[in-house]
Amino acid sequence: MAKKPETSSRIADNKKAAYNYFFEERLEAGLVLQGWEVKALREGKVQLTDGYVLARGGELFLIGCQINPLKTASTHVNPEAARTKKLLLHKEQIEKLVNKVDQRGYTLVPLNLHWKDGRVKCEIALAKGKAEHDKRDTIKDREGKREVERAMKTHNR
Repeated sequence: MAKKPETSSRIADNKKAAYNYFFEERLEAGLVLQGWEVKALREGKVQLTDGYVLARGGELFLIGCQINPLKTASTHVNPEAARTKKLLLHKEQIEKLVNKVDQRGYTLVPLNLHWKDGRVKCEIALAKGKAEHDKRDTIKDREGKREVERAMKTHNR
């Protein structure tokens, strides 16, 4: 039986994360989901911008990720959009991340949700918050790139 090709493996991106944080290390984690959540993800009914990762009892949890239920959700299931979702990583990876978060002032931030071999994965990053002047530098760089692109576009016409 042939696999059907997936049109886009990206489900959702956290665009605010790159603006607010410097990324030190990236990891891919599995996600524990309910059936209605997977169906809603296939339809793109997810918001990741307010999400963050929290460590509790040697486990990692994704908090603040909104998965809006479809109108066709089953009547015997009570869908909760802001449900806390468990992240799946190896024990050694979790311990290493928790130690860095506790000792060095890092935080764990979800970057995106994507499909991998028919399963939903969450890319998380060990991140350090940017200061206000760093955010201004980010804006300045972005605007500079836009101006260069505009100049190249008008020059090529």
